[in-house]
Amino acid sequence: MFYEFWIGARYAGIAGLGRRANKRKDRFVSFIAASSMAGIALGVAALIIVLSVMNGFQTQVRDRMLSVLPHIELYVSGSSHQDVLTHWQALADQAKHNTNVTGAAPFVAAQAMLARGDRLSGVQVRGIDPTRDNEVSDVGKQMVVSQLSALKEGGFGIVLGNQLAHALGVTVGDSLMVLAPQGSISPAGFTPRMRQFKVVGLYSSGHYEYDASLAFIHYQDAARVFRDSGNSGVRLRIKDMQKAPQVAAQIAQQMPAQVLVSDWTQNNRTWFAAVQTEKRMMFLILTLIIAVAAFNLLSSLVMAVKDKRSDIAILRSLGATPREIGRIFLVQGAIIGVLGTVIGVGLGALVAYNVDVIVPFIENLLGFEFLPQQIYFISELPSNPQITDMAVIGVTSLVLALLATIYPSWRASRLQPAQVLRHD
Repeated sequence: MFYEFWIGARYAGIAGLGRRANKRKDRFVSFIAASSMAGIALGVAALIIVLSVMNGFQTQVRDRMLSVLPHIELYVSGSSHQDVLTHWQALADQAKHNTNVTGAAPFVAAQAMLARGDRLSGVQVRGIDPTRDNEVSDVGKQMVVSQLSALKEGGFGIVLGNQLAHALGVTVGDSLMVLAPQGSISPAGFTPRMRQFKVVGLYSSGHYEYDASLAFIHYQDAARVFRDSGNSGVRLRIKDMQKAPQVAAQIAQQMPAQVLVSDWTQNNRTWFAAVQTEKRMMFLILTLIIAVAAFNLLSSLVMAVKDKRSDIAILRSLGATPREIGRIFLVQGAIIGVLGTVIGVGLGALVAYNVDVIVPFIENLLGFEFLPQQIYFISELPSNPQITDMAVIGVTSLVLALLATIYPSWRASRLQPAQVLRHD
């Protein structure tokens, strides 16, 4: 077995090249093998980097979303906002019977239009209890100007995202109009309900969509302004956000029929389903790069078999069996596949764990941004390498490389020494 490994390693360009007379041919074969190895390494590295970035993108967006949004929401249908806000503690206590629930707070949610001069912006307005909101969200920690405590009942203050404030041209201390979607019918037509609010704070979650379209007011003020529109209920936070669907199902069984339970995966299922689909398709597409490299490996092994016909005939004449000849080229292909995979995994992991350094360097060098905030949810390229993804990619590469060695090995084992030596 040792000589089979040594010859296979020599053909792969790992061991010594042998006699001086055959050095040119060996160099050619080694170049083809090195090209196949480089192709496998490049495909594996590209697949690891892309999947790591997609994992990081999904994780970053999810974490930033859930820093603003609750894990679970309880909606009470058929009741006025005041009734819900009066009895919300009872719902919260009932939900806390589930040991996974760590925090609860009341809310009123509605759609509205913000107006400042000739600037208009459609937003989602959330009425919150500033004294309890820290139990269900991180908005209080994300305040860049003032604090959530600036929201007072009856003060009609509003907290805006920094991107929304920039779009409206307002800052802390400025006033704007909030237009509710309901109103009254007059001879002049439909008149929306309007209320002047004062900007009392600014926050920044790092998620452009929410920073540009989400505003917070006191929940009692929200109940007065949005009397006939929107939803109200209780927001919950749980220990493990990944278990939100299971916990929501458990809580729903404990609640009355008029209480609707929704978790963050349901509210954002379209986006996350799209990300998962993109990951699967990207995996399949980039696997084709590895498949092409494996095909190149097959071609190089076929060329090696043709180039080493005389060596095969001599080995057969010395007593080597067809199986041993086949193992020589299996070793050659396996060495190329293993080294290519190892190099690719190492290179991919090196880049994936240092994307936060490499990307800013390239941006500064070329003078443009990969992820403009106005287009993408986040402003920097994240990376979250997963060991399981690397293992799957490595195993896939090895399997394709080993499959590519089967035909050349079989062909080498079928060569008849007498016919080869007669032609030579």
